[in-house]
Amino acid sequence: MDIKRITSGLLGFPLVLIILIIGNNIVVGIALAAIALLAMNEYFNAISKVAKPVKWLGYLSCLSIAIINFIPKEYLGMCIVLSIPTVVLILFVQVIATEMKTNFKDIAFSFLGIFYIVFFMIFVALVDGMENGKILIWYIIIASWGTDICAFFVGMKFGKHKFSKISPKKSIEGCIAGTIGGILLMILYTYIVNTFFGMSFSYLEISGIGLILSLIGQIGDFAASSIKRYVDIKDFSNLIPGHGGMLDRIDSLIFLAPFAYVFFTVI
Repeated sequence: MDIKRITSGLLGFPLVLIILIIGNNIVVGIALAAIALLAMNEYFNAISKVAKPVKWLGYLSCLSIAIINFIPKEYLGMCIVLSIPTVVLILFVQVIATEMKTNFKDIAFSFLGIFYIVFFMIFVALVDGMENGKILIWYIIIASWGTDICAFFVGMKFGKHKFSKISPKKSIEGCIAGTIGGILLMILYTYIVNTFFGMSFSYLEISGIGLILSLIGQIGDFAASSIKRYVDIKDFSNLIPGHGGMLDRIDSLIFLAPFAYVFFTVI
């Protein structure tokens, strides 16, 4: 059993709990921006083995998460959509200004990191800012970390069939158990918020959402692993004992956040 992994989780979870429950939207936005900065730095350090990323723009883009709650809601969607071509524009200006010392490969990796980490993380902040956001945001956490925890323990004990060379430690048994466990935890959470917080969420809808989010989160985990395999590293950093880096810890969470936002908006 990985004692470091369990200890880090037990120590880190109360901090997440305090920030999300007590913190207002501004505090949560600042916390998410700080997390994004750590993850972006890890990504750039990894990618620096194969390219020269435009780090200043990546770091600056992380700060946008902290100010998202200051943007009037009627302009928020337009600003988020416009941010994508703006980043592309700035990256190509960098290519021109440096006379191709920064090349296409460099800005391609830079854009991927900004889109992958910052743009996806913005949806976590958006969910937190929704009506009942303090309740809804835990569905994202449960779908991600609940799946990961169930997959880890079942895979460690019963995993016999490897899922993919991209992530050799993951097993088919663990992935299936992770999905089932994630759904059950979301149903349990739904019972709690329906019973004690006056919500009326549909168990059937939550089960369907849980299934989709759990699968997407696991794809996000494999996506991060594919980046690590490409640059030949085990973890993005050793920031969190037993878990690796910040990006290792949030890879599935940020991947499923945009889909969760859509589901919560529609349903």
